[in-house]
Amino acid sequence: MFRRNLIAVTILTTAAGPLAAQQDTQPPEPAGEETAAQATTSGPQPQMQVGADWPYYGGDANATRFSPLDKITPENVANLEPAFTYETGDMPEGQAEGMYSPETTPLKIGNDLLMCSAMNVLISIDATSGEENWRFDPGVPNEAIPYGATCRGVTYYIDPEAGEGDACATRVIQGTLDAKLVAVDAATGTPCEDFGENGTVDLWKDLGERVPGWYAVTAPPTLVRGILVTGAQVLDGQAEDAPSGVIRGYDAISGELAWAWDLAAPDQNRNGPPEGEVYTRGTPNMWTTGVADEELGYVYMPMGNSAVDYYGSNRTQAENEYATSLVALDATTGEEVWHFQTIRNDVWDYDLGSQSTLIEWQGTPAILLPTKQGDIYILDRATGEPLTPVDELTDLPKGEIEPDYIADSQPVSAWHTLRKDPLEEKDMWGFSPIDQLWCRIQYRRANYDGYLTPPSADRPWIQYPGYNGGSDWGSVAVDTERGIIVANYNDIPNYNQLIPREQADEMGLLPINEVDQRAGAPEGAGDPQLGSPYAINVNAGWRNDVTGMPCTRPPYGGIRAIDLETGETLWDRPLGTARRNGPFGIPSMLPLDIGTPNNGGAVVTASGLVFIAAATDNLFSAIDIETGETLWSVKLPAGGQANPITYEANGRQYVMVTAMGHHFMETPVGDEVMAWTLPED
Repeated sequence: MFRRNLIAVTILTTAAGPLAAQQDTQPPEPAGEETAAQATTSGPQPQMQVGADWPYYGGDANATRFSPLDKITPENVANLEPAFTYETGDMPEGQAEGMYSPETTPLKIGNDLLMCSAMNVLISIDATSGEENWRFDPGVPNEAIPYGATCRGVTYYIDPEAGEGDACATRVIQGTLDAKLVAVDAATGTPCEDFGENGTVDLWKDLGERVPGWYAVTAPPTLVRGILVTGAQVLDGQAEDAPSGVIRGYDAISGELAWAWDLAAPDQNRNGPPEGEVYTRGTPNMWTTGVADEELGYVYMPMGNSAVDYYGSNRTQAENEYATSLVALDATTGEEVWHFQTIRNDVWDYDLGSQSTLIEWQGTPAILLPTKQGDIYILDRATGEPLTPVDELTDLPKGEIEPDYIADSQPVSAWHTLRKDPLEEKDMWGFSPIDQLWCRIQYRRANYDGYLTPPSADRPWIQYPGYNGGSDWGSVAVDTERGIIVANYNDIPNYNQLIPREQADEMGLLPINEVDQRAGAPEGAGDPQLGSPYAINVNAGWRNDVTGMPCTRPPYGGIRAIDLETGETLWDRPLGTARRNGPFGIPSMLPLDIGTPNNGGAVVTASGLVFIAAATDNLFSAIDIETGETLWSVKLPAGGQANPITYEANGRQYVMVTAMGHHFMETPVGDEVMAWTLPED
């Protein structure tokens, strides 16, 4: 076990910058005789404001997921009625069956909702009626699906050089599963001819062998000073010789490469690798969503782990330095400004999955960083220095696989963590004494020394929390008026075991570039990790082999309100009922709040409501932010594993979520975009 030892508490007193004044709904002024590239990189650009619109993936440019709208209140939310349902028509076919997890959150600009479907069909619909305005299908093939068919959202850009009525004066941009940036006219859906080649930029360029499904974009690019910044998902656990995790910035008008940040060769590959070479392979990637400070010109990218997650001795010093770190890059040059690492020498797949949030914290422009480990940090966004206390765990177990690689100590947040106390045998659970006994036996036969138990091959080891967190891609919402963070989280372990290479070979475990047909198994379940001495098998959620239920007692997920000033918990409750969950996959139909695993985040409103789906019960609910009480809920036709939004149109406030299901969460797949509003007066 470990002991805790406070080593660092740094509170800076930098004067707050006037960030609120940076937001401006007025369109940008023309940039005179400057070229497009000069205009888009020379200084801060005006930013769109959340309210009637939802112009960014995270609501506002700070990714707070807070709306100033207040027409839907705790007193009248029970009167919500359906406004419209739109069906995208994008449903899985052929080998895409069992691989859909769209996780889609639209933008709302003017009278339009702008979105992508699971397979990257770009769509615009009317925000009040759901009537389709246009669609553009880039033709992404099924083979391009990495782990899941996912497109979390799109980016909206206003060309400061364009005149009224010019083609692509406003544009919608997405990253695709087949690794392209696609830009279309926001008014018509027509590809922007001036962007790349007829509206498309090929992200496979300079990555090496093109293997569909190994390298894919699932999150919207981050826009800062006219530069679109994107990383990509590199399919986990395939091989150490995997596509690079390079982060690249592209001009939002021309699609030209502005810079590249290759963490292992940042200077050499700043403008792309020399002819005949590729970006450094196998490096940590950035698969989730970034956030940008337009005034500083910085973009904040939450990094994942190296290509092989559960073995680290072959990694380079650069990989060890940047994996599982929040990295601030200068968006005008691509140079690193600072980075903050949340796990050293990560062998647990604790990628940073959440989009960070820009906040003002005790007078300092800050950035709030949730993690899969459950720790929540607040950092100075200019320097990366922690503004809240950071503890250090020491005397950590080393294990027998690579004791010299396992870090001697690890940082943890002393300000707030969603992580619970270590498991005990009494936490094992089942629907009957027999399956509970089976889980107790599995507990006793596993290696487990609490949080950060290192991987093992002789016996399984328990990883708690599992790789879904803590906080995942749904991120947190911040009520900036009340000073409350709303964080939904998972609270469930994984049950893992390394597989020696000889045994893995006998099992036929091969990486994606050496197989004809992928099995579509859960992430980590039989990943080859080629190049390392071990493959890996992950039992995500540690489920009983017989009943299919988790071996630990519920709740498996929750939602918590946290005081932004003090880090104290205001309330904490399970998220998700048992109505769709039960042994052998049979829904219990019980309306009990047991707390289920969840994927997706929340939106909070000025009227004091939290809207969230995310859980596996297929409910979309409104929660009182002051008490945690559920005030309204509605059944969705498919899983609601997506972030909702709220917006205003024709004087009425709407709440909206996509019900499209999720293969990993085992919720029904659908294609519905659903909105609710109050009855007209």
